[in-house]
Formats: sequence, structure tokens, C-alpha cells
Amino acid sequence: MPGHCILSHGFESGPDATKVTALAEVAERFGWTHERPDYTDLDAKHEVSPVGDVVARLERLRGLAHAAAARGPLVLAGSSLGAYISAQIAFEVPVRALFLMAPPLTMGPLPALDAPAVPVSVIHGWDDELIPAMAVAQWAQLRRARLLLVDDQHRLSSHVQASADAFAALLAEVAA
Repeated sequence: MPGHCILSHGFESGPDATKVTALAEVAERFGWTHERPDYTDLDAKHEVSPVGDVVARLERLRGLAHAAAARGPLVLAGSSLGAYISAQIAFEVPVRALFLMAPPLTMGPLPALDAPAVPVSVIHGWDDELIPAMAVAQWAQLRRARLLLVDDQHRLSSHVQASADAFAALLAEVAA
């Protein structure tokens, strides 16, 4: 049964970013509705932290996710900071699955990245200049997450199609 996907962009990116746009196209192909929240106003708040207002990002996603989960099956997906907030909110809202692209394992004083016991799929670059690939591999191993490591950097700009394909595989798993 199709549901709804919330696709969260990374820091200083936007809702029309290449990767979340590719995921939106996959969701449509599978008959899922989707939304791409805009966090750009919060990312600009450098006085709060170097990565903007993460707590306000969490609040924004929390409200959207609660409303979506009340309507039916929900999958959260995100890139970088969007991946972090998606995983955090997945503990508060019933989700069917998580899709994390280049997830940060820590976010300053906030809790370390974790994920509830749902299907989790991660795509990460071997040459990620911000988050070591081996640390993400260990994180994924502990949670038995599906992990795709690719020859790319943090933005995964050379692997947009691979990201879309991995997201399609996750949606197919959830639908089965």
C-alpha cells in the first residue's frame, strides 16, 4: 500500500536539490505522495550554530511527520543534515523505513545518530570529507542497515541515480 514520503534536503541546499528531486520522482513512480520541506530559512541562522537552527529543523519535520503518519504509511528520507533529522524524528513518529544519504553521526550537543528498528538504507561516499565512511559502515552494521558505499564525496553528486535506485529498492521492500 503506497504512503507518503518526506524528503529532507541537506544544509545550505534546498527542496529543489538534485538528490531530493530524484527521490521525489521515485516516490511518484511507486505511487507514493511526497513533500520536500524547505529548511533554507533555518540554515541561514548562523548565530544559532554553524549549521543553522537544527532544533527548529527537527520541530518543522516533527509537525509534518505527525500529520503525515496520521494519514497512512510514512517513509522519511534525507541528505546529510536532512538524514540526521529524519532519523531523530523516526523515534517519535511511526515510520515504515528510513533512507539516509551521507548521514552525520554526531551533531554537536544533540544526540548521536540512531535509528529505530525499521528498514534503514544508507548511501555514503567513500571519500566523504565530513563524515568518515568507515564510521558510517560501523553504524550501519550495528543496525543491520542496507549500506551502499560509493566512490564519491559528501554531496554524492556523481551518484544521484544510484541514490534514486537505492531509494526505489527500499520503497519496493516496504511495499512487499
